[in-house]
Amino acid sequence: MNAGAFALSLAVTAAVALAVLLITFAVGVRTGRHRGVDVAWGLAFTAVALTGYALSDGYGDPGRRLLATVLVVVWGLRLSAHIWWRARGAPEDPRYARMLSRAPEGPARTRYALRMVYLLQTAIVWFVSLPVQAAQHIPHPPGALAWAGAALWAVGLFFEAVGDRQLARFKADPANRGRVMDRGLWRYTRHPNYFGDACVWWGLFLLAADTPSGWAFVLSPILMTYLLAFGSGKPMLERQMGAQRPGWAEYAARTSGFLPLPPRRTPTVQSFPRSRR
Repeated sequence: MNAGAFALSLAVTAAVALAVLLITFAVGVRTGRHRGVDVAWGLAFTAVALTGYALSDGYGDPGRRLLATVLVVVWGLRLSAHIWWRARGAPEDPRYARMLSRAPEGPARTRYALRMVYLLQTAIVWFVSLPVQAAQHIPHPPGALAWAGAALWAVGLFFEAVGDRQLARFKADPANRGRVMDRGLWRYTRHPNYFGDACVWWGLFLLAADTPSGWAFVLSPILMTYLLAFGSGKPMLERQMGAQRPGWAEYAARTSGFLPLPPRRTPTVQSFPRSRR
């Protein structure tokens, strides 16, 4: 790996990620709704991958560069399109409304949103994408571990896309209003989309991990998995569901919280703290 070219690429991709999130911030301030940052999440990863692909030309193996880039672009565009379709015409996301309520109204709240939502997500996008950027600069063709990573990515995309589709169809049926989704992949894990997302990023890490230098970026998928399973993903959503959805405790008691597992036969009902309003 050419260290100088890689360092330059890292600097440029950081600027690109920042540009995407700052544009989204400007739109959020103008509209008074910051939920658009969820759409920009996948777009920022896509922009970073495409920029890294361009800057690694002549340094990384063409096949590995193309593989890493295509996998990120497919994942990122699908995710952004799904979130945009789901959120079109909707009011502000309750998560962001609660978060921003911690700051006083006016310019202070705007600065708080910039710092705690957009700049933070810029840093996460750049850090989590480090294995992809590293893979684009590796001069060797992908080996067995890299292809295993592509297979793991495919498993993750399946769980994300199929889980999202199953949930969308469930919600579209008026007969299911107020009910808990416990069918399809949701019968085996309460969060097939989060599990799938973790698989995607561990798979992308493996594209760089078949070289010794690639293992230096293992903290990237660890961070993403932590955020999904213990940070702003699963815990926040489950607090909301436990407070608002009848039957959630019974569903949670019999269904694995993250890894897909057979439903438990003799569930022990869990309790969830009620979310503050």
